[in-house]
Amino acid sequence: MSVAREAFKQRTKKFALRVIRLVDSLPNRRSARVMGDQLLRSGTSVGANYRAACRARSRKEFCSKLGIVEEEADESAYWMELLIESNTVRQVL
Repeated sequence: MSVAREAFKQRTKKFALRVIRLVDSLPNRRSARVMGDQLLRSGTSVGANYRAACRARSRKEFCSKLGIVEEEADESAYWMELLIESNTVRQVL
């Protein structure tokens, strides 16, 4: 396994753990729960789908699976934007 792939596996796992901590810290409001549930699904699937991409049998399959990783990451960004713009959470740089 390449060093870059292993590093990306670790980064996507850390991202999932940060998403879990964020979702667990959300206020107990319906809107926060709905957005949090969506973020939890997409944010934790980034790493899982990247691991699946690493098991691809061909370059074409790897690229296809990597597209799913990109979609889930973009969806996660969307839910985080909504949480920030709805003043449910404060943006931290």
